[in-house]
Amino acid sequence: MIEILSNGALNLVQDLGRPAHLGLGVSGTGAMDAPALSMANWMVGNDASAAGIEISIFPFKLKFHEAACFACTGAGTTLELRQRKVPSWWAAQAMAGDVLTIAPPAHGSRAYLALAGGIDVPLVLGSRSTDLKSGFGGLEGRGLRKEDRLALGATNRREDAVAPSFGVAPQSRLHFAGEVAAGTVRIRALASAEHEHFTEAAISAFEQTEYRLTPDCNRQGYRLDGEALNTKRPLELLSHGIVPGTVQVPPSGQPIVQMAEANTCGGYPKIANVIEPDLWRLAQLRPGQRIRFERVDQETAVAAIREQDREQVRIRQGLALMAHRQ
Repeated sequence: MIEILSNGALNLVQDLGRPAHLGLGVSGTGAMDAPALSMANWMVGNDASAAGIEISIFPFKLKFHEAACFACTGAGTTLELRQRKVPSWWAAQAMAGDVLTIAPPAHGSRAYLALAGGIDVPLVLGSRSTDLKSGFGGLEGRGLRKEDRLALGATNRREDAVAPSFGVAPQSRLHFAGEVAAGTVRIRALASAEHEHFTEAAISAFEQTEYRLTPDCNRQGYRLDGEALNTKRPLELLSHGIVPGTVQVPPSGQPIVQMAEANTCGGYPKIANVIEPDLWRLAQLRPGQRIRFERVDQETAVAAIREQDREQVRIRQGLALMAHRQ
């Protein structure tokens, strides 16, 4: 059992979501930075799909009412436990009565806390993820509040076993931090259904100019500000299926990128789709930060997916080797 000691309407119980129900009009939800949650889960011996906590409001504090192994990944933050500070992407053992504090991040916007056994809340449509828009899943379909208590699932760890304290450093995260520091983050995208209906000037602007994340960005979608993207003529489209990563362009010409709680359908023309391996990069940006889209082909997108998979496999193999040596 853990007890939440800080309020945060956007601190949510999340797993990898419920994408199998998009056809029913149910948003996929799940972690905005799915690779970070998956790796935090592996660090504590869980399956990648176990429920953890997505933290967007800092500082975040919780109290352990039982001993538990935990790991925090995602944004570049600092953890404090028993007056000792450690960086993010770190796993450690907490004792009953310990208080964990997660500080505001130096870079990135969302941290992920995984606990051995996972957060034990009811399954809704096969997932424990919070759907804020519909108000179900997670803990009563809402953000976490001070004094909330969350049960943990069972683990295979012996009660008297003390987990080692260790960290991981994915190369992709180091590259991302460097781009953030440089001022502009590259986001790769495939041409989408209505791409050819945009003017040459719009396509050139989309691929060669910078866009800024506006304050109007949340788990449903990110509104961007930059050079307007115009179609060759007004388009009247029936509502059609969309997914996280879809870049829609409303009449204002300012693009909107659908995120984890994306609508399941919409009628704005689509100029592009952010490739899956870059969704976490977008999710970790803050309002005011800048991106530059890079149009890629399907071969490049598939290669990026495979490279992300290889990085995750390398980390899992390293964790398995470390566990074997204990």
